[in-house]
Amino acid sequence: MGIEKSFYTMGIDVGSNFIKLVLVDYSGTPELTDQHTEKIRKRNPSQVAEEMIQAMLTKHNLNYEDIAYLASTGEGDLVKRKRGHFYGMTTHAKGANFFFPDAKTVVDMGALYVRAVKVSSDARVEDYKMTGQCASGSGQFVENISRYLGLSIEEVGDVSLQSDEPEISSGICAVLAETDVINMVSRGISTPNIIKGIHLSIASRIIKLLSSLKSDSPIIITGGMALNKGMIQAIEEQLVETGKKFIIKTHPNAIYAGAIGAALWGGYRHIKLKEKEETFIN
Repeated sequence: MGIEKSFYTMGIDVGSNFIKLVLVDYSGTPELTDQHTEKIRKRNPSQVAEEMIQAMLTKHNLNYEDIAYLASTGEGDLVKRKRGHFYGMTTHAKGANFFFPDAKTVVDMGALYVRAVKVSSDARVEDYKMTGQCASGSGQFVENISRYLGLSIEEVGDVSLQSDEPEISSGICAVLAETDVINMVSRGISTPNIIKGIHLSIASRIIKLLSSLKSDSPIIITGGMALNKGMIQAIEEQLVETGKKFIIKTHPNAIYAGAIGAALWGGYRHIKLKEKEETFIN
């Protein structure tokens, strides 16, 4: 009968603020066919995920049965029609490897924490380090501060690049760091200098994570903050200041790394299951 050579998989990454969904075509070398992001806001995440899945199927004239494997990552328990679930470090490692096959380390800059993950040449997790959830180094913290300063999260990167004298927050805990920011505003520190200071503070912690992990280059930044130009510049500046020689890379689809990794591992699992079925039949 033979193992099918062409099929689709889906990967869905349910975060605390956003849900990311991708469709991957396994006709030969796996290729990203489509991707979509939805902000959860105050809606039911399970319902948002279901609507996204159905909209993607409809858009490509597919039925659910046409998807060989629907894999979740993140808060995957909220996805009703998944076939399997993969841990976030595993999926971000695979997604980073999809973008850059030479990836040695992945920094997943999520809403609640930052993870630095060492990966093998076949995209498997070898070791990791991460910040605590109360740390002021998360995407959620940056979004909260941006909102307080009257900025959208999309504006933060460009505003940071306008800084001429950044003011670095001393607080490691998010609550204390937010108090620092309030004090900066009262002292008349400009918004660009506050934002740049926050980016430099987060970048400093990322460099410490990478050093503690004994990371190798290239280092791939994934997650929502990977598209923040100010954040990337701050990491590069901290590398120069600390004398580290890490090579940093990002990708335009960095926010989808987890979802892509889930879809790819789902495809891998589908193939292995089919191989077992063939062995059993024969």
